Amino acid sequence: MDVRQIMKQAQEMQKRVAALQEELARREVTATSGGGQVTVVMNGKHELRSLTIKPEAVDPGDVEFLQDLVLSAINEAVRQVDAMMEKEMGALTGGLSLPDIRLPGMGG
Repeated sequence: MDVRQIMKQAQEMQKRVAALQEELARREVTATSGGGQVTVVMNGKHELRSLTIKPEAVDPGDVEFLQDLVLSAINEAVRQVDAMMEKEMGALTGGLSLPDIRLPGMGG
């Protein structure tokens, strides 16, 4: 295989990865904690899109409990986004690890 062919394949892969990144950035995941007392929605760029707290989760005498529920829901959403990204990118690249690929806003 000549170098031009390899470069062409690499450019095509780069285009497919960029298109997938854009698609994944628009997808959203929903995570809950406390049996549904706290719900967060996060997009594929790890941006928090919404936070819902049911009134029964709000106890002025136990703010730490509510804080824990919020943190738990957000962390679960982050895990779901990461798993979605890994699954979709793995399917596109055939399991080839491409560690330098990052979505805008994800650091990098």
